[in-house]
Amino acid sequence: MDKFTTLEPVRLYGPASSSNRFSLTARPAAHAANRGPAPFQRIGRLPADLHILILTHLAVPDIPAYARTSRALANLAKDQRVWEARWAAFGVDRARLGDVLNALEERTKTQNAVAREHAPPTLTIDSADDDFGDFAAPVANANADELGDFVGAFSNVTIQSPRTAQASYPPSKPSFRSLYIRAHNLLKPLVPALSSPPHAVLSALFPAPSPPLRHQAHTLRLLALFLSPRVKPVRSWETLSTALRAAIDRFEDSLLTAFDVSDGKNDESGMSEAADASWEVWDGSGGEWELGRVWAEKREIFYEHEKWKPLDNFTSDGTLDFDAMDTFMTDVLDALTEHGSRAVRVFPPEARVLLSFADRLAMDVVGEYISSLLTRARELSNEIFLKASAASFKEAWRMVDTIVQVGQAKSESIVTKTQAEDVVYRMFEANMDEYLDEEVESVKQCFEMICRTWEKQLSERATVPTTTADHARFLGSHNPAQVKRNVLASFTDVLLLPVTIVPRTVGKAVGTAFTAGSTAAVQGIAMLNPQRWGAGGMGGSGQGFGRLGNWGASEKDGYSRDFEKGDATLFEIGGEDDEDEETAIEKTQEVKEKDIDSEKNVRSSISSSTTLDVPSTAPTSAPSTRVPTPNPSASFDKLDLLLSLDIALELIHADRESLKRAETFSGYPGQYGHRVRDTIEEIFILLLQALSERHIRPGFERATDQMMMYRPADHEETRSVAPLLQFFELVHVGDTMQSMLQVYFDKELAQHIDRTDFLNPVVREKKRFEDVLDDCVAAGLNAGTDALMNQVEHIILKLTKPREYYPLEDAPLELGPTQGCTEAIKCLQMHCQLLKGSTSKEVLEVFYQEIGIRLIAILQKHIKRQIISLNGGFQVIADLNAYYTFISSLKVPSIAAEFSYLKMLGHVYVVEDAKDLAQIVRDVTRYGGAYRPEDVYEFIQRRSDWKKIEKTVDKTMYNLSFKEDCVIT
Repeated sequence: MDKFTTLEPVRLYGPASSSNRFSLTARPAAHAANRGPAPFQRIGRLPADLHILILTHLAVPDIPAYARTSRALANLAKDQRVWEARWAAFGVDRARLGDVLNALEERTKTQNAVAREHAPPTLTIDSADDDFGDFAAPVANANADELGDFVGAFSNVTIQSPRTAQASYPPSKPSFRSLYIRAHNLLKPLVPALSSPPHAVLSALFPAPSPPLRHQAHTLRLLALFLSPRVKPVRSWETLSTALRAAIDRFEDSLLTAFDVSDGKNDESGMSEAADASWEVWDGSGGEWELGRVWAEKREIFYEHEKWKPLDNFTSDGTLDFDAMDTFMTDVLDALTEHGSRAVRVFPPEARVLLSFADRLAMDVVGEYISSLLTRARELSNEIFLKASAASFKEAWRMVDTIVQVGQAKSESIVTKTQAEDVVYRMFEANMDEYLDEEVESVKQCFEMICRTWEKQLSERATVPTTTADHARFLGSHNPAQVKRNVLASFTDVLLLPVTIVPRTVGKAVGTAFTAGSTAAVQGIAMLNPQRWGAGGMGGSGQGFGRLGNWGASEKDGYSRDFEKGDATLFEIGGEDDEDEETAIEKTQEVKEKDIDSEKNVRSSISSSTTLDVPSTAPTSAPSTRVPTPNPSASFDKLDLLLSLDIALELIHADRESLKRAETFSGYPGQYGHRVRDTIEEIFILLLQALSERHIRPGFERATDQMMMYRPADHEETRSVAPLLQFFELVHVGDTMQSMLQVYFDKELAQHIDRTDFLNPVVREKKRFEDVLDDCVAAGLNAGTDALMNQVEHIILKLTKPREYYPLEDAPLELGPTQGCTEAIKCLQMHCQLLKGSTSKEVLEVFYQEIGIRLIAILQKHIKRQIISLNGGFQVIADLNAYYTFISSLKVPSIAAEFSYLKMLGHVYVVEDAKDLAQIVRDVTRYGGAYRPEDVYEFIQRRSDWKKIEKTVDKTMYNLSFKEDCVIT
């Protein structure tokens, strides 16, 4: 029955605590005033939330006047939303000044207790029904004309939550209005002191004995917040705030003086006390904190520029030697450690003086040093500038670890690594635009020089006759796939070699993570070239590949190998460390002497005239990779010389040097971080474009054109097609280049991009590079297939004797394949075997299918050209069986089926009875639909006894005879 409880009578115009005329539902009277009206309800013509907004920004002395307008507004003036915003604007909690209010309260209680001892008794008045009674209570030591005023301030600094009694119990938590009234009553006695003369304000605020500096700073800070324009406690708050600001300036000057005195005495406790007080009273305006700035400016390192000379990093011949900068950075780090440690101990952690000092040190000292260094490097050359940029940044990066280490000396002062890195990043930002632009241009110019040098060398080679008889090639190995695996394994090891970022004097200990290794990288990359796999240890062991010799001795004369040895291995992994350099040189000399004496195993060394002139970013010690292939009688250019592993290696090496320099800046945040990543991607894209458009595509196109000009009749050699052999070598080289590029991509670039993003420029360009190589190989294979099949046809025509399939009656019968068949199959086997391991299975299968289709056409044409006797028919069957065996070895089912039908077709030449022959011709299912009766009829016309059996065959096939059934009139 509770829901039918009788409503209590409500007195109209009763006290505010008894009812709430704006309440939508019946609530207890104790909570009505706290909750207030809903925002959408109107008081007069304005909604309640608008009145609340007005009261929030209204000066405190004007609130009573606004509240007197109506009782509803009087109740609204006590609304928690009004005083919550006012208290937040006051900012006591954010400034963590609650302890100061507590101290003032204790002092006020003490003063009031002393005053009450000498005052007459008073009667307490109940002001519950007085709407403004909370603001009318008298305060000790307050002037009569200020009893109706309120004094307060605000500032935007961090604070702690206010001191409340038992926060876990909401009913006992003080309201925001009571918190403000408490602060107002405590700060009111301090306001009259601001009316004193400027030089006496501090003395009036803090009479003797003076409280500690920290307490004074907190009190001044609290008054500054109280007199802020967000609180406006009195109508004269602006005048009082100006007087307070002048007093705070005087206080800060005194603190600065005290700090300097303590600094001169190395009194860190006095310095810390003055610094804490100065930081507490500082309002954050005017930029940098003055005390911290003045302390940093007085450090001696900012005035010792003449001590270090940036130009000492350049040697007399214009190269870089960063020993001078290493010494400079050591001095800078020592100063950073010394003064930074003191800053951590003396200054408050929130002031971040360590970071400010490090930032100034980086800008004014390190930045100026690097600027002068890079200016000089730019005058020398673009390459020197790029190396100096990366090296100087790497040297400056040493500040990061020192800043973090110094910042961790004090537990409260935590400096993150990101903050320390930002110091170096901000310092070097001024040089980033120029560096990134020049890096890309340098890569373009380097690639252009390498490609032009190669093109020039090709044009010169075309006009100079080649006298070399033999040279190393992939095809000389029993297992080209293993050759490439060894090459890629060595190439991977080379990619793991460090790249020198900071140049040092040879033999000097290096203190950075990037150690010297550029020369080893160059030599290691040059060693990957198959043309440089040295010959050694031949003798009776029969090994055609020796251990790697001395680079300096081998560079001049090149490397050679013997491909005639049957048990030769390409190179022995891990064996080069077993012999010293002198032994390797002696073995190389012995091999050369044997080469001169031997006429069968002719070897050639790469002459110095073919050495590529490449820019310094590429390996300068690497001669040209390719030399002419065998077959000196060929009148066309050697196709395997059209691609060079050296060029690919030089391009990759130049690209890797540039990429490693750019990676130095890969951690850059913000805009420059995006630009660095874009530059890294562009550097790799330029490599792909240079390798595909300037090297691979022209080489394959020229090779394709040369193969189209091949005429088998112009060459004595019949077993091999010289241009196709060289094209296969070209395919091996191109495939090796692609594999090397894939390894380079996986090792160096995959970490900078998303490999699954098919829209990424690098992924798209890499796919385009692979498509270009596939298209070039496909076009070349098409032309090579034409050349190969022309050669096969030429072999068959040349080696087939006139009476090969029409022997004499008394001639002995040999059931083996003919010489033309044998040589044609050997030619096909050799070329098919050479292509394995250099292309995909799909391309290989298409190549085999094309060979099979064209071979069937050649054989059909060849059979129709012959006159075949019964004994000769057995020879035809022997040849067709040999061809079928070869085709079956290719493991292409569709072509093997076609050749099985062709093999069965040979039986028509060994059938003696004409009627049986006619039945064979009429059997349309015999050849699986591959040959129609009309086709078979054409083949049997090549029988030597055709004129004798023609009538019988025709009559049996068509049941007619032209002479009997046809009458011509």
